[in-house]
Amino acid sequence: MKLENILLATVIAFPFIASAQKTDSIKTQNLEDVEIVGFKNVRGIGHMPDVKNGIIYAGKKTEVIIVDSLDANDAINNTRQILGRIPGLNIVETETGGFTANGIGTRGLNPVQSIEMNTRQDGYNISADIYGYNESYYIPPMEAVQRIEMVRGAASLQFGAQFGGLVNYVIKDAPTNKPFEFTTSQTMGSYGLFNSFNSIGGTYKKFSYYGFLQYRAIQGYRPNSEQWQVSGFGKMQYNFSKKLSAGLEYSLLRNQIKMPGGLTDSLFNISSKISTRARNWLKSPWNILSAHIDFEPSKNTTINFKTTYLFAQRSLVWRNEDGGPGAIDGIDTATNAFVPREVGNEYMHNIANELRFSHKYHIGNQTSTLAGGIRAAYAWFTRQGGGEGTTGSDFNLSITGDWGYNLNFTTTNIAPFVENIFRLGNKLSITPGFRLEYLHSTAKGYKTTDDIRQTANENRNRTFPLFGLGIQYNITNNTNIYGNITQAYRPIDYSQLEPFGTASKIDPNLKDAYGFNSDLGYRGTIKNYLNFDIGGFYLAYNNKIGVVVLTDPSTGNPYSYRTNIANSVNKGIESYIEFNLLKYLNTISKYGLSIFNSFAYVDAKYTSGEYKGNRVEAAAKTINRVGLIFNNNNFSATFQVNSVGDAYGDASNAKVSEDPIAGYIPAYTVLDFSATYKIKNYAIQFGANNLTNKSYFTLRTDEYPGPGIIPSTGRSFYLGFTAKF
Repeated sequence: MKLENILLATVIAFPFIASAQKTDSIKTQNLEDVEIVGFKNVRGIGHMPDVKNGIIYAGKKTEVIIVDSLDANDAINNTRQILGRIPGLNIVETETGGFTANGIGTRGLNPVQSIEMNTRQDGYNISADIYGYNESYYIPPMEAVQRIEMVRGAASLQFGAQFGGLVNYVIKDAPTNKPFEFTTSQTMGSYGLFNSFNSIGGTYKKFSYYGFLQYRAIQGYRPNSEQWQVSGFGKMQYNFSKKLSAGLEYSLLRNQIKMPGGLTDSLFNISSKISTRARNWLKSPWNILSAHIDFEPSKNTTINFKTTYLFAQRSLVWRNEDGGPGAIDGIDTATNAFVPREVGNEYMHNIANELRFSHKYHIGNQTSTLAGGIRAAYAWFTRQGGGEGTTGSDFNLSITGDWGYNLNFTTTNIAPFVENIFRLGNKLSITPGFRLEYLHSTAKGYKTTDDIRQTANENRNRTFPLFGLGIQYNITNNTNIYGNITQAYRPIDYSQLEPFGTASKIDPNLKDAYGFNSDLGYRGTIKNYLNFDIGGFYLAYNNKIGVVVLTDPSTGNPYSYRTNIANSVNKGIESYIEFNLLKYLNTISKYGLSIFNSFAYVDAKYTSGEYKGNRVEAAAKTINRVGLIFNNNNFSATFQVNSVGDAYGDASNAKVSEDPIAGYIPAYTVLDFSATYKIKNYAIQFGANNLTNKSYFTLRTDEYPGPGIIPSTGRSFYLGFTAKF
């Protein structure tokens, strides 16, 4: 039986289930509704309430990271320290390749540029196009982030169809008790790191505002990896009344990145600091403008409207990667000059509107919540590539002649969605939901292959329904059992058929991927000394896209090929436990001594096709992070051990390959230490990352900043100072 039929049958059967749930009216006492607006957390990580800001989270696997409560190197957005407590989070570390916005993936999914995630800031999308081009090149600096909300794959009904679910970076709010506040933070560190973060904010009568400006520069762990960036943000809100408010936000990113290239296995084994390229550059300016209106016509009803305009650009000039990362980028003796580089440009635009509503109502003695809305978005962007650039080494995007390809893409997306919490007694709730996605995509332009220009003029329409069901049973006020199953979908847009800066050949007949996510877990807190979430998951992923290494029959040389490999299943266990020994011995102790363990076992394998039984590429079997935390009113310190199991670069599971895109990704263990000392409005942060100077890598890639192996950063130190006025 199809999944949607199972879910429909469950929704239809709900009235009979409800009637079977008997309650003793004599022993029941009706109380006024209580709305939970905070987060239940123990030292840094917690879970979303059943409903918040008109969005339903009941029955879903959720995590909330309170950033200010962590000891972490947030000056460089150290992902494994900031998000490392989320079980099973796979992180690709690309700082040495030229990027500091590390990608993330869950449950064995592709973590590169967070491609499987629905990435948002303050509730609106910050990738170029949620379906046409979902890669993330901008995330806000963690010094400006109040909390990070994550909802696993079941987020699809209210946010989008991504297999990986939602990650939402919530920017700090304006202080409510003063008209002006200034915060400054200055950080220095290894490899020429300098980071300056400055923010202002305040509230005056009905008006509030917050903004920041960040400058970061670093020479880099490897030669030819220097970069700088400027991030800025501003928001203002006006409260017309207790029921109506409106606000405006603007985010910007300006950067320039030098990329040292990828490595072959033999080069990496010599040294992880080797650079094979000195002429590769990238810039990716990002702009996001968003406005919102919040209206609460009654205590039981909320209405929210967000409109967002994203306009961005990404430009690349790099040594053409014919021959792979082993090809020497040297002076041609015949011309006494370097070979010309390749230039590419992307111009991205995206307008998205989301209208949401929620309404609480009563069925008998129980309060139910209905939440729904509609998303309407239109994205358009131009992709130019294959242009012959200069023979120089500077950041120069000029070309001679025409582009190798010049394509224009559009994506129109309309998606209504609805969910409803039905409460059966005081402990059990069932949340069915539905989302309907409509996509219309176009591609126009040309592509030149073997000196033959091919014209593109294509249209594609798709409509796909997504069903979901969540169940939650509250054992106590602070613990519950949750379970859900939700369909997921990843459409292939024309933009994926002509990737930007790749060394792989592309299957022109790529197909949409589809499947579902399911969870079953037990979570909660016990007083102020124990926080836990233990569960299992099953993720079915059909038509999975990946990279395989094939052999050219005419030359006998290997080449990488991106295609629909087969169906796969990812299943396993996710567990988070945090125990505070001193709070257990004395619940009112001013000191805390905690140990946490974030563990996941992921069995991700292909279930059909040529590679049936092989492990899914980039999916580590085990991800285990253990931390020890000491804190009091003024001082806190965290020591964290990060152990990640082995993985493979492609679906063939080849351990050794002439093409470094394929091959083994060894297991590794990395140690991190961070501490913070606060006194009044001042704080000092210091720490060390990769204490043992472990040489390792997390990524083999067929794209820039490679192709090839991208080494991770060796041992580094940092020291920062923060003051608030």
